[in-house]
This record gives sequence, structure tokens and C-alpha cells, in this order.
Amino acid sequence: MENAAVVEKQGFRQLIKIRPYMFYMLAQTISRFGDSVDSIAYSWMVYALTGSELLMGSLFAFNFLPGLIFSLFTGALVDRWPKKAVLILTYAGRGLFVSLTALLYAIGQLQVWHLFVITFLNSTLECFSRPAEMSLVPRLLPKDKLLAGNSFSSSLSKTSELIGLSVAGALIALIGIAGTIAVDAATFILSAAVIGFMRNPEEGERMEKGNDFKEKPDVIRKKNVFGDMLEAMAFIRKHPLLFTTTLFSAFINFCLTPINVLQPVYVKESLGAGAGGMSILGTAMLIGMIAGGLWIGNYGGRFRKSTLILSGTLMLGAGYGSLYLPAMLPGLQMETAGLCMSVIGFAVTLAGTPLSTYVMEVTPREMLGRIGSVVAVLCTAAIPLGSVITGWVAKYSTPQTLYLWMGVLMVIPVAFLFRKKSFRAV
Repeated sequence: MENAAVVEKQGFRQLIKIRPYMFYMLAQTISRFGDSVDSIAYSWMVYALTGSELLMGSLFAFNFLPGLIFSLFTGALVDRWPKKAVLILTYAGRGLFVSLTALLYAIGQLQVWHLFVITFLNSTLECFSRPAEMSLVPRLLPKDKLLAGNSFSSSLSKTSELIGLSVAGALIALIGIAGTIAVDAATFILSAAVIGFMRNPEEGERMEKGNDFKEKPDVIRKKNVFGDMLEAMAFIRKHPLLFTTTLFSAFINFCLTPINVLQPVYVKESLGAGAGGMSILGTAMLIGMIAGGLWIGNYGGRFRKSTLILSGTLMLGAGYGSLYLPAMLPGLQMETAGLCMSVIGFAVTLAGTPLSTYVMEVTPREMLGRIGSVVAVLCTAAIPLGSVITGWVAKYSTPQTLYLWMGVLMVIPVAFLFRKKSFRAV
């Protein structure tokens, strides 16, 4: 009976009753739809403008540079600022920069250096929005609903992305690449408007804390941003398991770099397909992510988070390495690649959702912004290096060969973590 009660508490139906959370999810769903439509148009636009795998890898790596430079500071700042206002401003700002990209492309003035500048600005805004989002969710949901909430968020967002990928080709045919990118810009603006209607959960915190809350600003004002960063790092040092899982995530992200950088090349050169092929693979991956989110939301509470993370990583390595096979087959190449991508999608959600939930559970609310930023920096630190290496190695190797070796490499740390009793206890 107790297990049944736990599962019921973590079911999706309980989340629908939490109105502010549903406003937040609506904003996320809208922006993810735009991102998925944009991903097809943007990837193809970059490939058409550059025609270079090395330059594509460099641009992908450049996307993570602001996170490595600014995230430690932005997380500390976001902890001091109203999270709702941060999201409204960052969404609106990203909408403005994406609109500029669409305009420059439409008038034939978009240059490679424009892509680097706009990518840098957009990524800088994400350095503020990500810790704000991470800080908001535990304020919108009670602790016993965090795993269900994170899996529901993943499923709903991926469903929206699935719809976006399904209509991306039609949009490009009807309104062109520039118009499709403009759709993404509009979704950011609309998401900012939806967040504006969401009740601010921090107002409720202030009312609950009463006089106790009034004492905290004096303490906060005595600290500077650098002091907040040191406090966050000290917190992580006191939680070695958090540090271990973060490094594990960083290694997985490094291994996944080739699939992000070389997917247009894989689709065109290895599978002999066009932009529609990218839509098929993206759709297959999203279907897997949706299935993974639904499974975790309903059944994930029955398992330890460590079990979910290790199982998901093994499945991820198997699906990733299997992408070597479709290019070797005489037929059914897209279908086989799509099956592999759906396995990858399921595995990413299976491993990633409990990890993000664990970070939210062990971190005090007032430190979520800076802790989330430190974790994000550590998780993504190896991606720029991996992107540049991928672009260079791609000149001498096929994408499917890189996928195979990275899939094998990915499962090696699983043996180490499985032997670690403290990790298995999570």
C-alpha cells in the first residue's frame, strides 16, 4: 500500500492541479516548439553557409563558451534577483537576437561572423535563464513531486518538439528558412508573455517566512558574487557524490558531442538523405524521450536514482554505437537509424531526469541558482573541446565510426560507479 501511495503522489495527474507550474510548462512548451522548428532550418543554414565540418564544430563549441565564462557569476546573480523577471527578460532578449538572424538571412546579408556573435549573445542569455529555471521548479512543486515534475516537463517539451519537427519541412517550404527561424523568435516572445501571467512563487515564500525573510537580505548584502561562488563550491565539496555524478555527466556530454556536431553530415553523406532525414532522426529521438519521460513519471519512483542513471547510460551507449550499422545496410537505412535514435532518446531521459532531480533535492532553494550554474559549467566544460576534436577527426573518419567508438567509451564509467556503494545508495 505504501508503494502505491508513493507512485500516486508522483503521478502526472497531481501536477495539473498546480496552476503556476502549468503556466511555466506552457511557456516551456511554446519555446521548445520554436526551437525544434529552428533546429532543422538553422542546422541546414549553417551547413549551407560554411560547408565545413571543422567550422560547424567550432561554432557548436563556441555556443558553450559563454557558459564556461559567465555561468558561475550569473548563477550567483540569479539567486539575488527575481527569477520570474529574469526569465521574461532573457526570453524576450533571445527572441530579439533570433529575429535579427532571420532578418539578415532574408536580405542576404548573413555572414559567418554574424553567426558567432549572435550565438555568443544568445548563449549568454541562457546563462541567466537556466539557473532561473532550475531555481523556479522546486519553488513551484513540493519535493515529493520533483521527479514526476521533471519527467512531465521532459515529456511535454519533447512532445512539443516532436510536433515542431513534424511541421518544420512544411514551414520551410511555405515561408523559407528565414521565416522558419522567425517562428522560433516569435515563440520566445510568446513564452515571455506567458511567464508574465504566472504567479510569482517567491512572493509566497516571502509571506511564509515573514520576519525571518527580512533578516536574510542583510546577510546576503554582506556577501559579494565571488563569495557566493566560493560558498557554492564549498557546498559541492561537502557533497562528493554530487561532484562525482556531475563529472560523470560531463564525460557523457563529451561522448555525445559527435552526434550533435556531425548529424547533418551523417544524414547527407552516410545515409544519403536531405533535411527531411534530419527531421526523421530528430522525431525518432523525441519519441524515445517522450516514452522515457512517461515511463519515469509513472514508474521511476519505484527505483533508486542510481539504478535509473546506470541503466540509462548502458542503453545510451548501446543505441549510440548502433548508429554505425545503418550506413552499412543495403536498405532500410533511415528506419534503422531512426530506431537507434529512439533508443538514445529514451536512454537520455532515463539517465538525465533522476540526475537533475537529485541536484534539486540536495540543494537548498536559496542556493539553487549558483549550485546549478557550477554543475552546468562542470557538465559542459568538455563539450567545446569535444566539438573542436570532432570537427578535426571528421576530416579523417566517418561520422558512424565516431559514433561507434564514443558509444563504447561511454559505458566504461558505469563499471566504476556500480562498484561505488555511496552512489548505488542514491
